[in-house]
Amino acid sequence: MRTVAKNSKMIRVRQVRSAIGRPGSQHEVLRSLGLRRIRHVVEREDSPAVRGMVAKIPHLVEIVEEGS
Repeated sequence: MRTVAKNSKMIRVRQVRSAIGRPGSQHEVLRSLGLRRIRHVVEREDSPAVRGMVAKIPHLVEIVEEGS
């Protein structure tokens, strides 16, 4: 398992809509982010790869602000 450096920034991603009826590639992106159900929140390293995955499914997820 890959470890994350202590000084790297993290983002929190929340699934807000269902993947039912969506193309298979969008299901795969949700799974690769680690999201399993609506309102599920995961914390991921803020990298171009993660930002790209979120950009592919902006209608299904949102980035949660740190204060929330």
